[in-house]
Amino acid sequence: MKPILLLLIALLNFSSSRAQQLSIAAEIEVGASRLSAYLPHLQHKKVGLVINQTSMVQGVSLLDTLLSLDMHIAKIFTPEHGFRGSADAGAHIDNAVDTKTGIPIISLYGAHKQPTAKDFENLDIVVFDLQDVGVRFYTYISTLEYVMQACVLNNKELIVLDRPNPNGFYIDGPVLDTAFKSFVGMQPIPIVYGMTIAEYALMLKGTVAALRNCKVKVVSCLNYTHASRYTLPIAPSPNLKNNTAIYLYPSLCLFEGTIVSVGRGTPYPFQQFGHPSFKSSYGYSFVPVKMLGATKPLYESDTCYGALLATNEDDALALIKNKLNLTWLMDAYKASSDKEHFFNTFFQKLVGNQLLEKQLIAHVSEDSIRASWSSAIQAFKKVRKKYLLYTDFE
Repeated sequence: MKPILLLLIALLNFSSSRAQQLSIAAEIEVGASRLSAYLPHLQHKKVGLVINQTSMVQGVSLLDTLLSLDMHIAKIFTPEHGFRGSADAGAHIDNAVDTKTGIPIISLYGAHKQPTAKDFENLDIVVFDLQDVGVRFYTYISTLEYVMQACVLNNKELIVLDRPNPNGFYIDGPVLDTAFKSFVGMQPIPIVYGMTIAEYALMLKGTVAALRNCKVKVVSCLNYTHASRYTLPIAPSPNLKNNTAIYLYPSLCLFEGTIVSVGRGTPYPFQQFGHPSFKSSYGYSFVPVKMLGATKPLYESDTCYGALLATNEDDALALIKNKLNLTWLMDAYKASSDKEHFFNTFFQKLVGNQLLEKQLIAHVSEDSIRASWSSAIQAFKKVRKKYLLYTDFE
């Protein structure tokens, strides 16, 4: 190992331990910043990185950081939204070459979700570093599972660099029925599952038979607990622009399985909802237009009537009250003049069952709907607890 690298690791170790001694409320340090914990594992190896725009080390991309330390980065793998995180949800992402470094970029979205043997050719180790938001239908955990599968099949070690879960302070929503397994929900977990992406990786290894032989090393965060309030420094995708949207996302994303717009193509995606036919029920309105990350927004150039729910984090937290909010969905269904077509086939994939749609159509009370989730959530919590790396919120 080079002397300058040894010095860097020593300084980082001293800095981390000293920070913990000085303050029990020290700033959260993400796994990627703890270079001394994983650089020795990358020395003299050909490394594949699963990264995007959120994969930063104190303001510098993980890619550039590792290259500056003479690590051999052979390939880059990217999830939904691409390497720069600017593509529309569901948009096809092509393979490419990073113009700055000449390193091949392989998309893990669309028809090519799992790395192939050819993709892993000449790789010794894979590093996974994506900022997740802790919601089952946010596809970065599905990409993680496919990468773990490929690591097992190709006998590669995986290092997961952990990051805080901004929605890690509660658990709620129906547990997925595996009959509705898809890329927006691959495991029987609630919509909001209260785990970091590294904890989730450990749970996959411990509960999915095909992944038990996955060689996983986790680099955890420092100074984080599940009660921590963590503001993301970089938007994880183009329509989750801030923590306000991230807090509202678990509830509002259910509208993506209906005729209702969640404000894509406006300054406030996942902070509002509306439909052109809701004028008599709602006084607020917005007009979706084409923009980066929303090149074909629902109801483009049409006036949608609905509600702007929150424009700051505190208001969003007050609205959700540490649970999935069903009121907005129930009210919108009541306001719809086209109840027959209100839900589309994507709704059941997002929810992970058939029951919720039937309950909403039948005007079942919110308390009764929640009661139907309760036993499955309690069972999940018992499994989850085995894999936690951090102090829980309860």
